[in-house]
Amino acid sequence: MTFLTAKRDRQKHARRRPKAGYGVRVRVRTLGKTGLRVSELGLGTWGLSGDGYGHVEPEEQERVVQRSIEMGFTLLETADAYGAGRMEQLIGRVTRGNDDVVIVTKGGTDRSTAPARKRFDGEYLRESVERSLRRLGRDRIDVYLLHGPPAAAVASSDGDAIAAMLALKAEGKIAHWGISTGDLTAGRAALRAGAEVIELAYNLVHPSDLHRLAGEIIVAGAGVLARSTLAYGLLSGGWSRDREFGAGDHRAQRWSKIDLAWRVEQVKALRFLLSRDVPTLAAAAVRFVLSNSIVSSAVLGPRSVEQIEDLVRGVGMGPVYLRDAELARLPRALEAVGIES
Repeated sequence: MTFLTAKRDRQKHARRRPKAGYGVRVRVRTLGKTGLRVSELGLGTWGLSGDGYGHVEPEEQERVVQRSIEMGFTLLETADAYGAGRMEQLIGRVTRGNDDVVIVTKGGTDRSTAPARKRFDGEYLRESVERSLRRLGRDRIDVYLLHGPPAAAVASSDGDAIAAMLALKAEGKIAHWGISTGDLTAGRAALRAGAEVIELAYNLVHPSDLHRLAGEIIVAGAGVLARSTLAYGLLSGGWSRDREFGAGDHRAQRWSKIDLAWRVEQVKALRFLLSRDVPTLAAAAVRFVLSNSIVSSAVLGPRSVEQIEDLVRGVGMGPVYLRDAELARLPRALEAVGIES
């Protein structure tokens, strides 16, 4: 699937609908074969939890969730491991009585041990779902994703993890199931086992995983949640080669000094995407994700109300994503700086 084909198809099928109570018009997309209609911008809560980038005040956490709903976000993404369950509790509290919101949560990380470990046996997953239901204050989870399972855990539709998902769905505990992964083999296996939703990293400097799985995703009819849309902040476009990261920030271990300097130079090659309508690289990065027709929702990870408002302002009401000429130029521009598209 080319960038151009993806964009034209998305502009043809994108729809907007009013969000009751706030006077905001929101573009929505279908979450694959689930049939759920979700906002094309979703709120992710890993960064908000304080786990990945450092502490966020509880009051600001709640303001971000509230503000996202006010602006028309109808997809909220979290995990039982985020903030040791506190993000699920927060979302449950803020969305109580709001049936318009689709909640996506993930399970499979056992934090009762040090260090935490991955578990995808049926008994553990069943217990995890019950705990998530209590924290969310709901009788059913809209979408439940296996959180980074190894390929072996989802290699067969007869396996323990898949059997647990199907049983929990039959019991009405979850409405739909899927996988959040960075492993292409695991992603393919889950799609073949019937996963209804897949969450993948997808951004301007890491587009290849989604592009490689596009055929399997289309055949499976799965909904796609695109995470890491700003590549952990790299695509904000404001970093220097010698940027320092504070205590508790995972990026301090993710990139060496040499690697970070190279990545900052890669990002500079993408500045041709900026224009009067696309004022920041962050806005261009999100618009790039939305230009792909198989993406159901771009999951954003703001840590403050200011950040989420800036992103929404930069993306705009559309239906403009990226122009045809820019999409046509992208593959060569990415290749020139060593990015596989």
